[in-house]
Amino acid sequence: MTRHSFSNGHIVTPDGTLSAATITVENQIITAIEAQVDAGVDIDATDLDGGWVMPGFIDVQVNGGGGVLFNDTPTVEGLATIARAHARYGTTATMPTLISDTPDVIERGLDAVDAAIDAGVPGVIGIHVEGPVISVARKGIHDPARFRPLDDELLALLTAPRRGRVMVTLAPERVSTEQIAALVAAGVRVCLGHTDADYATATAAFAAGASGVTHLFNAMSPLVHRAPGVVGAALADDNAWCGIIVDGFHVDDAALRIALRARPADRFMLVSDAMPCVGAETKDFVLQGKPIHVEDGRCVGADGTLAGSDLDMAGAVRGAVTRLGLTPEAAAGLAATSPAAFLGLSDERGTLAVGQRADWAILTRDLYPASTWIGAQPVA
Repeated sequence: MTRHSFSNGHIVTPDGTLSAATITVENQIITAIEAQVDAGVDIDATDLDGGWVMPGFIDVQVNGGGGVLFNDTPTVEGLATIARAHARYGTTATMPTLISDTPDVIERGLDAVDAAIDAGVPGVIGIHVEGPVISVARKGIHDPARFRPLDDELLALLTAPRRGRVMVTLAPERVSTEQIAALVAAGVRVCLGHTDADYATATAAFAAGASGVTHLFNAMSPLVHRAPGVVGAALADDNAWCGIIVDGFHVDDAALRIALRARPADRFMLVSDAMPCVGAETKDFVLQGKPIHVEDGRCVGADGTLAGSDLDMAGAVRGAVTRLGLTPEAAAGLAATSPAAFLGLSDERGTLAVGQRADWAILTRDLYPASTWIGAQPVA
């Protein structure tokens, strides 16, 4: 058993924000939270100096970090490097993300995540396969040479039992509703993304079991007054989960503020869409043969196409507060509570509460990362 006391700050719990608290942990699980500071030699004591303790962030779209791109290094070692890089910014759980690639690379990525979970690599809880069943018209930085239909081989690969959560981003106009239903029946979280589908097709995909959209507004048919598109379908559906990138480049802040007013706020998730540059000294990188330049937090290809982001989750939380006007508590919900619910992990992650994993992020009063704990152990 370990005990951790926090004073002079803000500890975000489901029952309200505490100015001081002592958290008791046994076997990496929170067993008690007391709204007071206990003293003693067995207490790990932290003066927050106005800072914040939030539930550990859960990022469902992490392409890379620490100089490693998951597509290039689909190994346990690569995953450990990516998770370690993001842990510096309050992220305690990641869904490493494969950008559109061949079935061989997808299989290696799936197997690597299984092996990483078996090995107990901190911060790896599943995989996000973004593409290759997506639209050329909304390809973004993805390589269309790697696109393919959802044939029996790929469907079998994606629906095979796995150790962690599996999330797939696809264009609904390129699959049947029966295929979406088959993925969902196998436990796969299906999201719409990189799609030019119309409103009716997107709505039918949600009815078939698709549960969200990947980076709302980006790489999808927009909301137009006579053609609501995928954006309109997502905002009209109170049950769909929407990932949002709050970096000032991917989406105008006003559009995100409007979206947050349009539907339940707890159905939004902050995502980083992070590339290898996060947590790396060298920012520029190569993506599937394309040089990507990173400057002032913006990642672009030679033609100016956005190529993921240089965003971390602490930065996303900070942006949700400073750019979108959310409270820090609401931003913490979008960074931890919502993605946990989306992944079906609310019984073990996403809040600072009794029975939850002892994963938390400590931020300064200005919401910059201070330290990260996984299982009540400091990792960054």
